[in-house]
Amino acid sequence: MKSESASPDSPIHLAIVGGTGLADRLVAGFAEVSESIAVDTPFGEPSAPIQTGLLPDGRTRLSLLARHGEEHLLNPNRVPYRANIFALKKIGVTHLIASGAVGSLRDTIHPGEIALVNQFIDKTHNRASTFFENAAVHVEFSQPCCPVMRQWLIDAAAQLQINYHSNATYVCMEGPAFSTKAESEMHRQWGGDLIGMTALPEAKLAREAEIAYALIALPTDYDAWRQHDHDIPHDSLLAEIMGNLNEATDACVQLIRKSLEDVSFLQKNKSPAYEALSLAIWSDKSKIDTAEIERLKPLWGKYFQ
Repeated sequence: MKSESASPDSPIHLAIVGGTGLADRLVAGFAEVSESIAVDTPFGEPSAPIQTGLLPDGRTRLSLLARHGEEHLLNPNRVPYRANIFALKKIGVTHLIASGAVGSLRDTIHPGEIALVNQFIDKTHNRASTFFENAAVHVEFSQPCCPVMRQWLIDAAAQLQINYHSNATYVCMEGPAFSTKAESEMHRQWGGDLIGMTALPEAKLAREAEIAYALIALPTDYDAWRQHDHDIPHDSLLAEIMGNLNEATDACVQLIRKSLEDVSFLQKNKSPAYEALSLAIWSDKSKIDTAEIERLKPLWGKYFQ
């Protein structure tokens, strides 16, 4: 993995986007979260106030955002993805670690393990997927997850006794209903390894915001392609799925905490996402409405100086 060198003193502001339970387990006895921030955005309010504080090194900022809201009331297709990413950009986030529950589409990816996603297939159809509605902006997205962050996480995972997969293709569906068996089989034929509902447009918007993005997926079951034993009571099945989620979350917490012990790799290696807009603004900049430039200033202001 090659990347442009960055200054060793480059400020790092990491954000974790996932469930509230993950955030609570992540910071307990590890990081000090001292402030709750309500951020205004042109796209409304984010899912929840952003919790922020410092890592034990005393200089690296860590922010936490509950994707589905503080009480998990937001369906995946109702998450305010644009507000979430814009708010994180506005407070200075440079790197984003996302997590989310998924179904496994492969026998080799077992529920309770974790997977570091490297590719996406987008099946969403009812979500705003760009900030730039009033200009032609086309970001490069062939590597949707930051290669620098992925290497940082893989290096940390190799030091732990956890079951992880370093590559996985994530199919993002609209939801909130789960797949039919026929759809699940189709996703497998497409080359999908995981099925979920939240990674997109989140990852696309992070790229437009020039935030480095990585996703740790938490498999809870085998999706519809592999049928459950119908003799198993529903409450037992749910308990099994929640147990798998807890096991995967434990591994995810271990991985993130291990990674956060040393962020020097992120400081020394500049993410390609930092310049995602450098060749992406196809509109004549002199013709873009000045009010629109100002409205989205935290995202693209440096290209209009």
